[in-house]
Amino acid sequence: MFPSRPLLILQMGRPPEDIRSRFGEQPDWFRTAIGEHGAMAKVVRPFLGEKIPDAGSFEAAIITGSWAMVTDREVWSERTARWIRTVMEAGQPLLGVCYGHQLMAHALGGEVNYHPQGREVGLQTITLSQDAAQDPLLAGFPAKFEANLTHEQSVLKPPPGATVRGRSDHDPHQILRYGPNALSVQFHPEFTPEIMRACIARRAERFEAEGLDVSGMLARLAPTPHALHLLQKFIGGRPRPWHCGRHPGCARR
Repeated sequence: MFPSRPLLILQMGRPPEDIRSRFGEQPDWFRTAIGEHGAMAKVVRPFLGEKIPDAGSFEAAIITGSWAMVTDREVWSERTARWIRTVMEAGQPLLGVCYGHQLMAHALGGEVNYHPQGREVGLQTITLSQDAAQDPLLAGFPAKFEANLTHEQSVLKPPPGATVRGRSDHDPHQILRYGPNALSVQFHPEFTPEIMRACIARRAERFEAEGLDVSGMLARLAPTPHALHLLQKFIGGRPRPWHCGRHPGCARR
């Protein structure tokens, strides 16, 4: 699918050591989830100061989740936000996941902060909007499907021009569409039940103190094939490239 330009994975920080020692890091999870295309992906770590490739030098990009917070406005995170705006102007395919979802919204003029009802964690139901059936990545999906979530911050207000494609009972902005080639999701399509279980178990005591049903969350865990399919479809079934109309030869679709 990517004969001349690589798939880009932007790794937004490292997992805690206990997660990392068992499951590796975010790019490992995405590579496993997307199969053969993952082996050829180029990983860039902005948090280590690595240069993010210029728009046009890669085929598509995924921005991973993180244990950081967008509202901390880390230098590396804000640098990535500026890069997102450049990539959007160039019209390149872009998918944000969890932190990546929030960072895309922040970069494009939305509001991100701690969710007023607290965290969302575990296997949750995503409900698609009525117009999601016409979305190139969501066409054919059921009206509701399960996905893994673990986050404290959320997109409280989507950016101007963004369209909400999916929600959960906790978070009304689970899926945002920004243009023909740009989408972001609050949930983790790359998570396996084992990764989700480890994320819950490592903070079980704190979750219980907050009144969450940890044993119930753990018992409910299961594969999330539709969430995974969205990720795989982004890699293998994306719409044809579009352009912003601001550069020579560009024309909006």
